[in-house]
Amino acid sequence: MSEDFLSRRQAHFDALYRANPDPWGYRTSRYERQKYEATLAVLPAKRYRAAIEVGCSIGVLTEMIAGRADAVTGIDLSEHAIALARRRLAHRPDIHLIRGSVPADWPGGVWDLILLSEVLYYLSAAEIGDLARRTAASALPGAHCILVNWRGDTGTSWRGPEAAEEFLNHLAARARLADRMSLRKDMFTIDRVTLA
Repeated sequence: MSEDFLSRRQAHFDALYRANPDPWGYRTSRYERQKYEATLAVLPAKRYRAAIEVGCSIGVLTEMIAGRADAVTGIDLSEHAIALARRRLAHRPDIHLIRGSVPADWPGGVWDLILLSEVLYYLSAAEIGDLARRTAASALPGAHCILVNWRGDTGTSWRGPEAAEEFLNHLAARARLADRMSLRKDMFTIDRVTLA
């Protein structure tokens, strides 16, 4: 992926957050609330040691996940979104926020919860494959990987469920998946896999 393309992608998201600090209604929309509730409901462990949320945006779900994890790392492409999240979550020393692009800026560390919520369909096929490789390499034994995807038109070359399937195929080629659960709602899907 070219540096120019990544810069344009970042500029696009930064512009969205400058125009509206909550462009998708993370704090207010019924859709987001239902998605968060469903995401938390599919987490099989009561507590996680280390979680990573890719595409953390302004940190609404990040904070909810922190209620179930000892430490949470959130990463987002938008510098503006990360700045907003840092202000919102400054009182939470258990949450670490990073401005970066995945897979290129995948942080060091190991995780027992990896959450990719509505980000895969923004990536190219090569990026999805590389992200699956990095996920497999940094997952603790028994880690849960959760994929949440919008089912409608994404404005990209992927539909959400197709991007999830592409990721899971790459992940299965790099790690043994102990189980898989899929939840289909009207507007979104959730896939959960356990990495053995």
